[in-house]
Amino acid sequence: MKHITLDTTNPIWDRFFTVAPLVLVGTRDPDGALDLAPKHMAMPMGWQNYFGFVCAPSHSTCSNIARTGEFTVSFPKPSQVLYSSLAASPRSDGHKPVLDLYETFPASQVDGEFIEDAYLFLECRHHRTYDDFGPNCLITGEIVAAHAEAGFIRSSERDSAELLAENPLLAYVSPGRFASIERTNAFPFPADMKK
Repeated sequence: MKHITLDTTNPIWDRFFTVAPLVLVGTRDPDGALDLAPKHMAMPMGWQNYFGFVCAPSHSTCSNIARTGEFTVSFPKPSQVLYSSLAASPRSDGHKPVLDLYETFPASQVDGEFIEDAYLFLECRHHRTYDDFGPNCLITGEIVAAHAEAGFIRSSERDSAELLAENPLLAYVSPGRFASIERTNAFPFPADMKK
């Protein structure tokens, strides 16, 4: 198998595909309006209730979290990929008109909103922002409340492959593609594997 050494004087991430979740991070603008922003560099921060995502200090998401100290995270379903994409639309007079098309509902523990029909909802208080990733930052939050659609909850009485076949997940295949994950296999962990 032949390997190609990539030039790391430029970002390497557009040279190949990687898989990540796609989420919508919700914050409040200074005028109280909802701001939703799609993020794919997003994941749990360890095994406890912490979540993080990559952003840019120039984005409203970053300044809104610095000001309010909280944010929400909605995990859209594959059927919501268009809405998720449109959330990245540019602002017009300081407002994203496309957000008026979203049906939302309020969070219970933070001042924020979620998109209707997503499958997982996280309410986060700002934990820490790490500003030393070139032009980007890593924003982390502690999950203070979480909600999920019942059909997406794992249980010992239900086969995991069947659950995912009936309730597919949206994945962002970077750069610029998406997938609906409905067929999965159990990972072959060693017998003595621990977290």
